[in-house]
Amino acid sequence: MPLLQFDQVGIRGMSAAVPAHKIINREYSQHFPAADVAEIVEKTGIEERRFAPEGICASDLCQAAAEKLIADLGVDKEEIDLLVFVSQTPDYRMPATAVLLQERLGLSKQTMAFDMNLGCSAFVYALSVVFSLVQTGHIRKALLLDGETRSRAYYPKDRRVAFLFGDGGVAALIEKNPNYGKSFFSLNSDGSREELIKIKAGGYRFPSSTETVKEKLVDEHGNISTEEHGYMNGPDVFNFVIQEIPSDIKRILSAAETDKDAIDYFVFHQANAFMNGYLAKKLKLPLEKVPSSIREFGNTSSVSIPLTIVSQLQGKLEGKKKLLLSGFGVGMSWASAVMDFQDCFISDLVEV
Repeated sequence: MPLLQFDQVGIRGMSAAVPAHKIINREYSQHFPAADVAEIVEKTGIEERRFAPEGICASDLCQAAAEKLIADLGVDKEEIDLLVFVSQTPDYRMPATAVLLQERLGLSKQTMAFDMNLGCSAFVYALSVVFSLVQTGHIRKALLLDGETRSRAYYPKDRRVAFLFGDGGVAALIEKNPNYGKSFFSLNSDGSREELIKIKAGGYRFPSSTETVKEKLVDEHGNISTEEHGYMNGPDVFNFVIQEIPSDIKRILSAAETDKDAIDYFVFHQANAFMNGYLAKKLKLPLEKVPSSIREFGNTSSVSIPLTIVSQLQGKLEGKKKLLLSGFGVGMSWASAVMDFQDCFISDLVEV
């Protein structure tokens, strides 16, 4: 299990952009009885989500977040040497969306730019990659963009997933500075669990066809979907989380030579309120240290950790704060980090 450590690299500022269009889950009942919808909302804790309108992609949300952050911090774009775009809903299969964002943001042609495709753990994974490149000393500033339009990946007639996912984009500016302390990362994967969360068709192993886009009855409960939309085995995902995540958090705390009492905030992937409540209870964490954005934004996959920081911790990261981040999901893949935040600037939330 990789345990990575970095020193004097940190996040200078963060921003987020979400679609202006709100979905009220209790009113999202055109395909299901209102009583069933109310029960789902109570179990998941997701009251609202944001859906991107037609023509708006994850890259557009990230671009809006990046422009806000760059303007707020007064960053010289010529000093941004690296751009990493994280998403499983990119603009195209090719070219890489990061390269398109380099041009759209007006960054130098000498900017290193590439995409990362992972899922719910991806923000933590991507931080470790960016930190490692910045620590070399040859990159002045790095822009990490993470965006998803997950509302388009799941079918509205499948109640197992129809009320969970939303859209958003975030930006983080990362740089080397002696004021930043050490950071520690634990990165993990288990491909034997690939069937727990998956979109089967539309790639190169199962290409799109007239069959893959057809509506089909997918279970005995009357749920309908297509092979080009995502499905999730909720009970087994829950079992995966309670089996792997508490022990990984204990490992990363041990690697950082600290304990949970020294952590100011625990920021978990926002899968659903019940799951995160269970994690907090199992780890015996005070709820005031576990910020949540699940009620307002739903599950935004890899965006959920940074979106929670931006929407819930603005004005709370002044001075030195220690955060534990933990992302987990599709793959299956999971990652945890203990990081020192030093006067991290948080922009106001942008609506697109």
